[in-house]
Amino acid sequence: MKSDRILPLPGPLPVEGGTLFLWVRRGLPLALAVLALVGSALHGAGRGWWMLAGVAALAAAWPSFLRGEAFLRKRTAIMRQDCLWANALRPLARWFGREDTWILSFCGHNNRRVREAFGPRRARRALILLPHCIQMARCKAGILDDLQTCYDCGLCSVGDYLNAVLLNRWEGRISNRSHKAYREAREYHPDLIVAVSCTDRLLKGLTRMPEIPSYVIPLSLPHGMCVDTDFSMPHLLAAMEALVEPHRPSGEIQPLRREGIA
Repeated sequence: MKSDRILPLPGPLPVEGGTLFLWVRRGLPLALAVLALVGSALHGAGRGWWMLAGVAALAAAWPSFLRGEAFLRKRTAIMRQDCLWANALRPLARWFGREDTWILSFCGHNNRRVREAFGPRRARRALILLPHCIQMARCKAGILDDLQTCYDCGLCSVGDYLNAVLLNRWEGRISNRSHKAYREAREYHPDLIVAVSCTDRLLKGLTRMPEIPSYVIPLSLPHGMCVDTDFSMPHLLAAMEALVEPHRPSGEIQPLRREGIA
C-alpha cells in the first residue's frame, strides 16, 4: 500500500507587488489633473476647457482609490478600466523588456484589493481554476474528466491539489483551454475565483471576466510554456485559508489512494 503523503503547509500570503502599476494607473491621471490646473491658471481664455480636462483626469484616477466593499460593488467597471490601462501599456513594457514585470504588477495590484475586500468577509462560494499543464506531459491519468484518476505519485503538484480539494471540500477545475475555464466559472457563479496560470493568461482572464473577483497566482515555467509547469501549493493553500470560508468537515477524511505511478 502507498503510504500517506503529507500535504504542504500553507505559507504566508506574499506581499503583493503592485506598486509599478499603481504609480502609472494613479500617477498619470493625477499628473494630468495638476497640469490642467496650471493651464487654467495661465490661460484664462481657455480656462473652462482646462478645468474640464482636470475633472476628467480626476475621474480617471478615482477608481484606483476604491477599496473593500466599495471595490466589490463597482468591481466590473473598475476592472474594465484597469485592464484597459494594463493592455494599452503592455506593448511599451514589452519594448523595454519588462512585459512580465508589468503584468505581474497589475496582478499584484488586483490581488491586494481582493485581499482587502475578502479579509473581513470571506468568500462563501469560491472556485479554483488550474491549467492542465501542471500535469506531467507523459502522465496518462485522465484528470480533465475525473481528477480522482490522478495516481498521486508525487511527481507533480496535481496529487497535492487532489488531496487538498478532498480534505477541504473545495470546488475546482483543471482545464486545457481558456474559454472552457471561463465558461465553467460563469456556470458555477462563484463569488471568488482563485486562479493559477502563466502571466499572459492571468491578464487575459482578468480582462475577460471582470465581473468575478479573482485572486491570481503565477505559474513557474521550468521547461517553457505549457510543459510540466509548476506553482506554489503553499501559496494556493494560504489564499484559500485567508479568503474563503472553511468547509472542512470535522474529523479526518483520508483521500482515495491508488496504486501506480504516472
